[in-house]
Amino acid sequence: MQIVVANKTHLNYCSLICETIKSSAKVRGTGIAERSTEYIAKKINNGNAIIAVDKEKFAGFCYIEVWDNKEFVVNSGLIVHPDFRNQGLAKKIKEKILEHSIKKYPNAKIFGITTGLAVMKINYELGYHPVTFSELTKDETFWDGCKTCRNYDILTRTNKTMCLCTGMLYNPKVNNKLAKSKYNNKILNRLKKIKQSLFLKKNKR
Repeated sequence: MQIVVANKTHLNYCSLICETIKSSAKVRGTGIAERSTEYIAKKINNGNAIIAVDKEKFAGFCYIEVWDNKEFVVNSGLIVHPDFRNQGLAKKIKEKILEHSIKKYPNAKIFGITTGLAVMKINYELGYHPVTFSELTKDETFWDGCKTCRNYDILTRTNKTMCLCTGMLYNPKVNNKLAKSKYNNKILNRLKKIKQSLFLKKNKR
């Protein structure tokens, strides 16, 4: 298994990456913002993506977005192909893209938004902490990327203060190395239940 910074030799995986992102959203029943093949290709060409490949078979992917004049960096679009799930690959990809983000954008705060407890757990162990959306980028273009998510109406109803996704932040000024945090399962499970209740209220309307 190779987990590397994606380059032009990986452009042939763009369509498969997009298909995997879309199918994953359907299975989970929650939101993952869809991305075009052109968008994924741009990330690869700019050296802002990590890809996992096993003997030329696509295994996983994650990319970097930069906001507010490099004040914020987002590790987004984490996906693992169904054939490689439940093997710890997601955490390895997250570790790699965090290292790459710190190296390429040393002064930026790194964040992500996710609906999945598994990703929250990985982020927590890498040194991320849950934060309110007010602590994240104010760039409207970032939030426009959520428009393809099925839960976008929740984000608009709350004036972008909350959604089913949880914001998690890694601040290099505080976390100057990959320090593992103690994972608090009780807190994150409670957070998920709150967001699920919000989702149920939405569907009853």
